[in-house]
Amino acid sequence: MFQILWIVVAGLVIGLIARFIARAAGHGRYDIPLWLTVAIGIVGALVGNVIASAIGVRNTSGIDWIRHVLQVGVAVALVAIAAPLWAASAKGRARSDRDRFTTHH
Repeated sequence: MFQILWIVVAGLVIGLIARFIARAAGHGRYDIPLWLTVAIGIVGALVGNVIASAIGVRNTSGIDWIRHVLQVGVAVALVAIAAPLWAASAKGRARSDRDRFTTHH
């Protein structure tokens, strides 16, 4: 149970850092929900760990800075991919709601 909580907290932190970096890089504002930010952070952490293992830097003495940079880097890329998709789907949802409540006489 504690491990699941730790995964969610790490995903939140990595996701928020990724959103901040993506925004600071001039890619605009990312209005994605918190649950999507956490999911992106979790996926970024997992993929970053796989990459770090593949290049032999997953476990080092001290703080695993390279692994953490890889995790955040993957999450930044995922934010850059997911945010426009989320915005497009939100526009589609809004259009669908508007059409549903508009009478066509």
